[in-house]
Amino acid sequence: MLFKQSLGQTNVTSLVERVSRFTVLLKNANRRTKPVMTKIVKAVRDLPVAGRRSITFDRGTEFVSWPHLQAQLGTQTWFCDPSSPWQKGTVENTNRRLRRWLPRQRDVAAMTELELKQLCDQLNKTPRLSSAGLTQRSPGAIKTDSRGAL
Repeated sequence: MLFKQSLGQTNVTSLVERVSRFTVLLKNANRRTKPVMTKIVKAVRDLPVAGRRSITFDRGTEFVSWPHLQAQLGTQTWFCDPSSPWQKGTVENTNRRLRRWLPRQRDVAAMTELELKQLCDQLNKTPRLSSAGLTQRSPGAIKTDSRGAL
């Protein structure tokens, strides 16, 4: 998620598991590939294998070192076609929900990691209905449930 340039280069990367809708939010100082990918690896490494089978990226320059991700985690990576946000609809929907708390004019650089984690926890506690017609359980509940996707 990008914010007004006048507020600096700080941005937020959102990762969403497709079945459970479990969300991870990462604050980045800029869009340089190495720090962004390092944070993604660190965040995804702790998830169960079922929760990190694949990641679909947009065409941002911060994702050019995707082979690093594949090599370290064994995670398949996919890229959306240019100007095709519907190819990662779950992330786009999640970003739209996040804009309630993170509008474009918000200074994310001033936001603490704890505040971002609390926002992520709030999102994961909110029940969400999937297009597959699954129950309307929260992503956090599905993650902790042994029968769930994660």
